[in-house]
Amino acid sequence: MPGVIADILVAALAAMLLVAAVGDLKSRIIPNRLNAAIALTAIPFWWLAGLSPWPDMAVQVAVAAGVFFLFALAFRIGAMGGGDVKMVAAVALWLPPLAVLKLLVVMSLAGGVITLAMLARQRIGKSRAQLEIPYGVAIAFGGFWVLSERYLNQFG
Repeated sequence: MPGVIADILVAALAAMLLVAAVGDLKSRIIPNRLNAAIALTAIPFWWLAGLSPWPDMAVQVAVAAGVFFLFALAFRIGAMGGGDVKMVAAVALWLPPLAVLKLLVVMSLAGGVITLAMLARQRIGKSRAQLEIPYGVAIAFGGFWVLSERYLNQFG
């Protein structure tokens, strides 16, 4: 039964990632409540996954805090929105450290593709408006990628 509940929580995470991506595309806003829900639902997932409070859960929190502070620097220089920073840290709470690295790599690649596509669109339209990248889409894509490995990679 714990496996089924854990799968339901992962499905809820996937749904929240989708909502965040669509919302970010439409409005360039990722609501704080949604980021809080992503972060808080990681806690029952930890228990169901058998993580001990020390050191396992502490490592999860430390890695997510590191991700938050890294991307807070990007926010400080105007390279990323505050909702994006909170979202990537919230998703990091769900993942073991190596998977967080995969998330960051895939997210960065997806963000680069999105940025190039938006730059091309801006140039074609000859727009002079400041480019705002919906980075929640890239974060969600990275999250989907890492989550799918749990179900699709049956060899490792």
